[in-house]
Amino acid sequence: MNPPAHCPSCRQPMVQKIFARQLHGEVELDFCFACQGIWFDDFESVQITPGGIIELFKLIHQHRDEPRLPLSEPLHCPRCNERLLHGLDVAKGGHFNYHRCLQKHGRFTTFAQFMIEKGFVRQLSAAEIGALSAKVGIVRCTGCGAPVDIRHEHACGHCRSPIAILDPAAVEQALARYQQAEVKRTTPDVEALGDAIVMREKERSRYQRERQADTLDTLDVGDLIASGAELVWNLIRH
Repeated sequence: MNPPAHCPSCRQPMVQKIFARQLHGEVELDFCFACQGIWFDDFESVQITPGGIIELFKLIHQHRDEPRLPLSEPLHCPRCNERLLHGLDVAKGGHFNYHRCLQKHGRFTTFAQFMIEKGFVRQLSAAEIGALSAKVGIVRCTGCGAPVDIRHEHACGHCRSPIAILDPAAVEQALARYQQAEVKRTTPDVEALGDAIVMREKERSRYQRERQADTLDTLDVGDLIASGAELVWNLIRH
């Protein structure tokens, strides 16, 4: 487990929060609420369970109205202090950006960009930006906090983040998707469990017959229960 990181932007100690990890264990993430950013070691962003993503969204939502510091330039890795490289990727919510360590220590992502990655935020179309620009000339970039004149730009000129909004419909759909995935992840498949127990006992019986062809071994009920309990435990644990 890594010690608490210092924010790649403001260099202040980050706050560690624990979330459930896929398969088993925990993921310990580092947050800077002043810069509204998250530091992910290695591949932590894809290791969080669906339920953990919902908890993370709630945490971000709790800090949504706090004053935000603009990101400094350049950003430095909290593990090796090397300069972070700007990256761009695409997910269900659209294009999102981040800053990654060339030594593969991890990446720094703002709250808004994480929500785009996980489908909570929707990017605006050119027509929607045009309609918005008639009412609001300048907006704050969701990626770095810089001002963007949407009358002339459809993306941030500083970090190239597209213009995005927290769409209630997108939030509702994302929450429903993660809730369903969490229920599926934590609910044992009874039919699959029964099939697995039967197949396991068939294999055991076949093995015993091959070793003792002249003896007909009967299946002890205790073995079946023990096998079932072991399989249930494995399903719950994973």
